Amino acid sequence: MAYHIIVDGYNLIRQSHAFRKFDLRDIQLGRETLVNALAAYRDKKKHKLTVVFDGANSISYMDRRDRVQGVEIKFSSNGEPADDVIKRMCDHEREKAIVVSSDREIIDYALMCNAEVMTSPEFEYKMKMAAAMEYFDVDDDLPDRGWTVTTKKKGPGKRLSKRARKHKKIAAKL
Repeated sequence: MAYHIIVDGYNLIRQSHAFRKFDLRDIQLGRETLVNALAAYRDKKKHKLTVVFDGANSISYMDRRDRVQGVEIKFSSNGEPADDVIKRMCDHEREKAIVVSSDREIIDYALMCNAEVMTSPEFEYKMKMAAAMEYFDVDDDLPDRGWTVTTKKKGPGKRLSKRARKHKKIAAKL
C-alpha cells in the first residue's frame, strides 16, 4: 500500500540540527533545503509526500508552484495554522497517512484518525538512512535469512503491543 507522508514543515526544520542552521540564516533557505531533502527521499522511496508550512504570505518560488520535484507544498491561509491543514489531511487520508511531527496535538489527532505517526527526529533519521543507502547502493530488498533454530524463548512477555508492531512494520517501509 502506498502511504501519504504528511510533514509538519517548520516542526521538522526546527527539530533538526541540519535544517535549523539554514533556517536561522534565512527562513526561505530553510524551506528550500527541507524540500530538496524531501525530494531526494521521495525519489528513493516513491511515497506520496506533502509538506505543510504556516503562512500564505510567504514570498518564494514555492508559492507559485504546488509541487517541487514531486513534493507537494502547502501553505496555510491567513489566520489558519498549519496544524489545521494537517488535521484536515488526516481526516481525508486516515490509515493511508503517516504524519511527521513532534507536536503533541497533531500526534493525538492523527492517532485518533488511525493515521500512523512519526516524530520529526525519527523521520529525519529515515531520510538520512535512505540517502546513505543510495550513496552506498544498498538494495532495500535484502535476502531473507529465514528461520533459525534457537533455544531462546520468545513468549508473549517479549512481544510488542499490536500498535507497536504496526508502527514497526510501517516504519520499516520508510
